[in-house]
Amino acid sequence: MSEHRIESSSAGPNSAGPRSAGPSSPSATELSAASATNKPSRRDALHLGLQATLASCLAGSMRSIGISAEPKGINTEGGEQEGDKVEVGKIKDLEIIDCHTHFYDPTRSHGVPWPPKDSPLYRKVMPEDMRQLPQYRRVSGTVIVEASEWIEDNQWLLDLAKDDPWIVGIVGRLDPSVAKFPEQLRRFAANPLYRGIRIWEDRLRDLLTRNELGSFKLMADLGITADVNGSPDVLDLAAELSKRVSGLTIALNHIGNVAITDAAPPESWKKSIVAASKSSNVYCKISALAEGAGREGRKAPDDLEFYRPTLDVVWNAFGADRVIYGSNWPVCEVAADYQKVQRLSMDYISEKGEDSLRKFCSSNSVDAYRWMVR
Repeated sequence: MSEHRIESSSAGPNSAGPRSAGPSSPSATELSAASATNKPSRRDALHLGLQATLASCLAGSMRSIGISAEPKGINTEGGEQEGDKVEVGKIKDLEIIDCHTHFYDPTRSHGVPWPPKDSPLYRKVMPEDMRQLPQYRRVSGTVIVEASEWIEDNQWLLDLAKDDPWIVGIVGRLDPSVAKFPEQLRRFAANPLYRGIRIWEDRLRDLLTRNELGSFKLMADLGITADVNGSPDVLDLAAELSKRVSGLTIALNHIGNVAITDAAPPESWKKSIVAASKSSNVYCKISALAEGAGREGRKAPDDLEFYRPTLDVVWNAFGADRVIYGSNWPVCEVAADYQKVQRLSMDYISEKGEDSLRKFCSSNSVDAYRWMVR
């Protein structure tokens, strides 16, 4: 990074349709993936994952002219197709894009605004560290989500990604309420790796209340996704945003950060998940499951059945075409290791069939972010 300005995109680290611009959707081009030595190669196959998206579109077209294209198993509640259960470990060429990771370097001369020094997360965390992790299935690439509110850390991530084809996209962090936002957004969005902006709940609520939506309309015009994060209340805010800015693609972080316990999922959260799913431009990352179950220092349970009632709500609302894989690494380590994080969500989705698993692991995120094939 050529210069560093300690300029914040917000008051603090926790403040808060079709696209008309941005890179074209990838075709059957190849994406770099981790090699046997866990280092990224320049080009490995992506086409199998993308074929799932093309097949889904073809099926929709067939149904529109009266030709049946339904596979076995219809999820009548969510209206999405399901196939036969598959074993994750037996699927060949499974492309996996982790759409929620954080990288940062406290050893920089100016340090980092997050995580705090007393946190177990306070250490240098880089892509090569993640590639060396034991994994349930090898991750092919990642979309990084910026955790720092410093403006120039958006550029720091773009610089990090420049020569690392394993990084296929960046979700930056800018404050949509400030006057400089259009200038800042255009600056970073000029780089095709810049695919989204993380928006915090309080900022979103404030802008919706004041009906100041110009920043979101600009994001829609530029093909930049809104990654929304906050308490379960953010789900209703996302639903409202999707109504007011119809061309904006929205990705919900961490299934709305609901607490996952032995009790049934909260009715208020269930209603909000359904409300947020009504717009076809809203996607849901199945991320931070372990953190939701491992609050107050507890380790997350290993048993998928513990998470099933919560996952059923998300699946029935968003279906096969709008759920996305994300780990929230390294934050997830406070509750579970990376292998467990992968296993919980992938084993659940594998019950819906191979096509659903491929969509979850890769091709849905192409629709949500239009990340770069490198």
